[in-house]
Amino acid sequence: MGDIVVFTGSAHHELAEEICSDLGVELAPTNITRFSNDCIQVQLRQNCRQRDVYIVQPLVSPVQDNLVELLLMLDAARGASAAQITAVIPHYAYARSDKKDAPRISIGGRLVADLIATAGADRVLTMALHAPQVHGFFSVPVDHLSAIDEIAMHYKHTDLSNTVVVSPDLGNAKTATRFARILGVPVAAGSKQRLADDKVVIDAIVGDVEGKDVIVLDDEIATGGSVVELLDALKRHGVRRVSLACTHGLFTGKAIERLSARPDIAEVVTTNTVPQGDHYGLPNLEVRSIAPLFADAISRIHRGESVSSLLSDVVTTG
Repeated sequence: MGDIVVFTGSAHHELAEEICSDLGVELAPTNITRFSNDCIQVQLRQNCRQRDVYIVQPLVSPVQDNLVELLLMLDAARGASAAQITAVIPHYAYARSDKKDAPRISIGGRLVADLIATAGADRVLTMALHAPQVHGFFSVPVDHLSAIDEIAMHYKHTDLSNTVVVSPDLGNAKTATRFARILGVPVAAGSKQRLADDKVVIDAIVGDVEGKDVIVLDDEIATGGSVVELLDALKRHGVRRVSLACTHGLFTGKAIERLSARPDIAEVVTTNTVPQGDHYGLPNLEVRSIAPLFADAISRIHRGESVSSLLSDVVTTG
């Protein structure tokens, strides 16, 4: 790892430190300055010339500030003659803007992908994109990791004899099916219609959940609107214990209020792709670390080895 350099911005310093610890390297210093006119300046304070540079920066709130930091760090690394630059983006927030489903709207997922490549990224390393097609928005190679093996480890030593994995919608059913196979349990799915960013309707449950313990698996929990609607539908079907699991625990808007008000939620299992702070006031939150997975992927990329065993079902490059 002697020729590897890892930098990070303001988004998630703890995750970058943990990745570096697993890699056995020191996190390189970065100086980020905000001027009086609100412009941001970035200085990478370690030699990058002909070295393998990795910039760790999830796109989390404040998303626009963290995105600009990432772009500036990529540009600085390119200007410092780095041999290869990889943008490590554990959470790619703009993956939700993946289609033109209304007149005169932007496709932010593609635009931000173009910005990242233009700024200097030779490769992108990310996890659990909200929509599989976003993988194709990038003009540089993308390694798209999955956290479901790590999340499954939480359940491996529990009694799963009466358990069903439930996907909130049919679009996530493929991932939920893979997760259910890892655990050796059946799978079901909700039939969901999204009315607004925080409002959905689930009009049916596809699969047998009556009298079952369920693990609700999704790629992310943002406002919690989908989860609450699904819980109401599951309750009508007579489920017993409910566990929520997701890769990206964003918990935005009224999510904490909504989830805390549900006594039928036994636990919430997520990862540290985004900062979890003081667990957002959720006493039943379990946070699994994906730092070893990213460190393994970085190590393999650096050595020119295959990372296919770490990738999600939707990846084709790497």
